[in-house]
Amino acid sequence: MTPANANIPNLVLDIQRSVRDALAEDVGDGDITAQLIPADRQARARVITREECVFCGVTWVNEVFRQLDPALNVIWHVEDGQRVAANSTLFELQGNARTILTGERCALNFVQTLSGTATTAATYAALTSGTQIKILDTRKTIPGLRTAQKYAVLCGGCENHRIGLYDAFLIKENHIAAAGGIHNAVQQAHQIKPGALVEVEVESLEELQQALDAGADVIMLDEFTDEMTAQALKLAKGRAKIEISGSVNEARLQQLANLEVDYISSGSLTKHLRAIDLSLRLYSE
Repeated sequence: MTPANANIPNLVLDIQRSVRDALAEDVGDGDITAQLIPADRQARARVITREECVFCGVTWVNEVFRQLDPALNVIWHVEDGQRVAANSTLFELQGNARTILTGERCALNFVQTLSGTATTAATYAALTSGTQIKILDTRKTIPGLRTAQKYAVLCGGCENHRIGLYDAFLIKENHIAAAGGIHNAVQQAHQIKPGALVEVEVESLEELQQALDAGADVIMLDEFTDEMTAQALKLAKGRAKIEISGSVNEARLQQLANLEVDYISSGSLTKHLRAIDLSLRLYSE
């Protein structure tokens, strides 16, 4: 179900929860329009994409119809991470007509959102192809779909930053001020959760040196110029990984691809996505 590099805690449970919540908000106490159809009417349906995309959403679609009616059959023509052409058939549905129409919008909402995320990620990944740079997502995700979008990012060929506030330290300006400086913040982090990755965001070369001396694993350069970045790479070589963040878009990414940084993180992967245009057509058996 997941790409080889997926390591997302609670993904399966989150899929079940997000589908349950989506159905609850859409169906409520019953789909009254579906009641226009005879209860025993059987049908088939085909879902196509109207535009080229990188597909993501197999398990979400399966879970929508599993929760509505386990007897309904989902026939897949694509898999997660696959690039598909416009007007391609993604999957077919076979079973109760009411169930198909009741689950249609929830299923397509997941697919259009996750495929949009995966497609954006694929565009970013292509811009750094052939380099050592890894493109990372952020926590700027749609509420309730954190793990889903993080999975979609992997399907698009980028990688995950921390999943949440619990699995890695990211020490920013306000943390530094409240903790009494970079050295204190890094040392406390090592004591609080030994072995966890410790990353520090810095705004100057002076702060970079402090983070290196404190033993940070990764240093995030916030709004550094290319010249400052080149200096930072020399200072950090062999001591810490370097990540670039801030105002990263496609044009900027093409410029950054020439720098020998380790990571580039961008909230655009998950918050500036454009949903993929999909269509479902029902026909009677």
